[in-house]
Amino acid sequence: MTAIDRIAHLNRWRHRPLTEKIVLALGMLLLSVVFPPFPVAVIVLVVMTVATLAGAEVPVRVWLACAGGPLGFLLIGVVFLAVQIDSDGIALAPEGMSVAGQMMTRTLAGLSCFLFLALTTPTTDLLAGLRRFGVPPEIVEIALLMYRFIFLLADAAYSMDRAQAARLGHSSKRRRLRSLGLLVANLLPRAMDQGRRLEMGLAARGWTGDMRVLSRATPLSVPTLALVVVIEVLTAAAGVHFS
Repeated sequence: MTAIDRIAHLNRWRHRPLTEKIVLALGMLLLSVVFPPFPVAVIVLVVMTVATLAGAEVPVRVWLACAGGPLGFLLIGVVFLAVQIDSDGIALAPEGMSVAGQMMTRTLAGLSCFLFLALTTPTTDLLAGLRRFGVPPEIVEIALLMYRFIFLLADAAYSMDRAQAARLGHSSKRRRLRSLGLLVANLLPRAMDQGRRLEMGLAARGWTGDMRVLSRATPLSVPTLALVVVIEVLTAAAGVHFS
């Protein structure tokens, strides 16, 4: 989470208008869902990956690290789709490879769209955009508080883990497992305590339920938006032609 947040604030397209990035990411995501995965999902995957790595200059190692977790779940799903187990043993399922390939391609395309948005747009900009798009402020406030608590819990868990290691809590596998159980058991009460303190602090400052964040208003670039629309139209045309 820290790496994602840091890259989102430091990438080359950090100050591009949110509308341009939303139209590109969600538009390409919609195309990958509506049209057949070949070749539309492949085109979406290539375009969004190039936009993230070459356009926004996001480091490849960060992109791969963020994609590693979802790719692990994807590979497990692909195996279950491609293989069948019956009385004769384990064998390839009828059309299993085709279905698995389609699912993998479509999923990778969607993943590239979400990674582009997450690695090029800070959360504060996304929340400010949700306000402008008319999302109820209560939902935005809950999202902001959840985002803040992710880092608080991560810092608390890291501090507890380092303290356990300093007290030889990681000296063996058995002690490491016991230390992990103690960490998880103590993390929830600490999170509840931090939440209670936050609530008391906001109430003491006269909080009325509206938590504003600073965001830079960047003028929309019509040529860039037109280029995004042209790319999506050409991708849709390729999907219509090959479907």
